[in-house]
Amino acid sequence: MMSLPITSIFAAVFAVALVGLSGWVSLRRAAVKATIGDAGDGILRNRIRAQGNFIEYVPLALVCLALVEGGGASAGTMWMLGGALVVGRTLHATGMFGNSIPLRVMGMVLTYATLLSAAGRLTLSALGL
Repeated sequence: MMSLPITSIFAAVFAVALVGLSGWVSLRRAAVKATIGDAGDGILRNRIRAQGNFIEYVPLALVCLALVEGGGASAGTMWMLGGALVVGRTLHATGMFGNSIPLRVMGMVLTYATLLSAAGRLTLSALGL
């Protein structure tokens, strides 16, 4: 079995982060008595979107990280890619909770950079370059 220790650490970090984001949604749902949707509550809507955005990007990013690590990337490369993703997702969620467009933008730029960097490495590796 292939060992992916660095990706495993990041997967664990993101699992805890997802529970945290989901908890924020659940707490707000209880506070505004919304079982489905956002009940017109802007705070709940932002929390739902922060959680949804996380779910939209993190799984594919983790798959890419695992493939890059499995392909023999250095530990430094892995920590850089995974760290950029953690910072990006943290900035984005913080921006969503605080209505800060600059934080959201910085978070998405780091998320995109991570995905594109990993995709580039995977493509070059697949082409034998």
